Formats: sequence, C-alpha cells, structure tokens
Amino acid sequence: MKTTKNRFFGLLKNTGEEGLPHEEGESRFFALNPAEAAALPQTTSWSARARQVKAEPLDEKKGLAQLRKLWLLDPMMSSLGGQSVERMAPFIQFASVPGEQELIQQDEHGDYLLVLLKGAISVVRKQEWGEVLVLANVSQGEMLGEMSLLDGGVRFSTCVTRSECQIAVITAEALDHMIAGEPQIAATLIALLARKLSLRLRVVSARLGGRKT
Repeated sequence: MKTTKNRFFGLLKNTGEEGLPHEEGESRFFALNPAEAAALPQTTSWSARARQVKAEPLDEKKGLAQLRKLWLLDPMMSSLGGQSVERMAPFIQFASVPGEQELIQQDEHGDYLLVLLKGAISVVRKQEWGEVLVLANVSQGEMLGEMSLLDGGVRFSTCVTRSECQIAVITAEALDHMIAGEPQIAATLIALLARKLSLRLRVVSARLGGRKT
C-alpha cells in the first residue's frame, strides 16, 4: 500500500519565493485529498471522536483566554505572543470532555491535535508483547497528537482523560486555513510543533529504552 507523502516536507517543497503556498485560496498541505484518504485506513476525524467521547462545546472566549495564559507561561510557546494566539481563534475548537475517555487511540490515523487547558490526561502505549506503559501524565498547556497532524502517520499512543478536561483542538483542515489566512503565525506554530515533538520523542525513546534522558 502506498503511504501518504510527508505533508510537513510537502509544505516546504511547495512554497513560492516568499515562503507562501503557490496555490491561491485554501491550501491543502495537511488535510488529506480524496486520493490520499483512499490509500489510508479510515481516518478518525475530531468530529467523529467528539461524538464518541461525549465532548461538549466550550465557550470560545474562556477557552482562548486559558490557552493564551498557558502558552504565555510556556518558554517555547510564548514566542507566538498573545496577539498571535488571539488571531488563531477562528482556527481552534474548544471542548469539555468527561473523564475516562480516549481522546486519541494508538495506531489510528487522526487529523487533529489537542491542547490540554484544564484537567488531567495520561499518555499510554501498549507494547507488542502486551505490556502497557504510562509514557506521561500531561501538564496543562501541553499538546498531544501533533505527530500525526504533521506527517499523516498513525498515532503512537493512546491519550486518556483521567478527569473532566477542557481542551483546544486544531484539525488538519483548520491548519490549512491558517496557512492561507495567517501564514506567518502558521509557520511559527508548525516550527514550534516540530521542536516540541523532537523533544518529546527523545524523552519517549529514553523511557522505552530504559535510559535516563
């Protein structure tokens, strides 16, 4: 089966002299086109997962205020700046989810990332030999699912709410709209996602290998 092209590097290859997409209007770097979607197992969209986990809409102003507060306290995400976070509002969905719900499932194809605003989430992975490892207990302000959003691959782990949680959601389609409408903010966000993902993979690799980071 032909795998999906790496959408992150596709973004870099298909930009013009000024670093903007060649296409006019809506970009299509992160949302799968019909041919790509047909070549993959069924992708779990946020709209489908939201129904499964009984997610309820969260007031946008309250959610955005919490996201802005958390990211301004984050040494890395604070480089976006408060005004940039405000301008991201049209591309973000906010929701409240009960405890004991799987927001992301290992080995599925997903098209969204999550930011924990309030509550507690655990990241777990089931190994081939049956052992279940708790990879992390997520802090507020942290992102989950960015790997699949960037490269279109399968989810590495399962993310489970341990209490009622408030989350922010950015889908692949929303990221495409952000690239078209707010390219500078989108480029900064993608770079930050890549850096955070690199750091997280180092931690996970050390954990799985039984080494200290």
